[in-house]
Amino acid sequence: MSCPLDCEYLREARKHDRTPPIDPQQVPNRDIRVGDELLSQNEKLLAFLSMVLTRAASETAGVVDFDVREALDALIRTYRTLESGVYYESRPTNPVAAHICDVVQAGIADFRRDETQTLGMTRTRDADILGLLIFLQRFELDQNNGRRKGRAFLDALRAIYAVEPYPAPPAASSSLILP
Repeated sequence: MSCPLDCEYLREARKHDRTPPIDPQQVPNRDIRVGDELLSQNEKLLAFLSMVLTRAASETAGVVDFDVREALDALIRTYRTLESGVYYESRPTNPVAAHICDVVQAGIADFRRDETQTLGMTRTRDADILGLLIFLQRFELDQNNGRRKGRAFLDALRAIYAVEPYPAPPAASSSLILP
């Protein structure tokens, strides 16, 4: 059984985690530059993608960082093919990662639909989505502690975007009767 993301012992252990160093030559998708300009121009979309990814993971039992890595990899392959003008959806064989892909793809469609209703058109380009997915992939590589059941990346996203892993219990009512 895994600790919940908000386990106090798990949080304390993460403070002392040493993530393995990343070899710059092993970073995937090095050919795509993800700069500050892309991030600042698409801040709202990045926050949206991060929250959709975090919610998809928190609603999926047993999800770990490596499942999210696999989902991000498949999403990136899909958006790379869109760049070439061909639509080919990459699907992970891992059912957990496939579910996360489905939720993120549905979220992107909702984001574009809302954008079209608000602006009368969509400004979100596939190239921007690709760049942001690669940013999230690199963030996952940076945060992943290398443990098979690790969830350090998911915890980092949850901390940034304050998405609760489980619904909060209802507040207890007081039995004190006041006049």
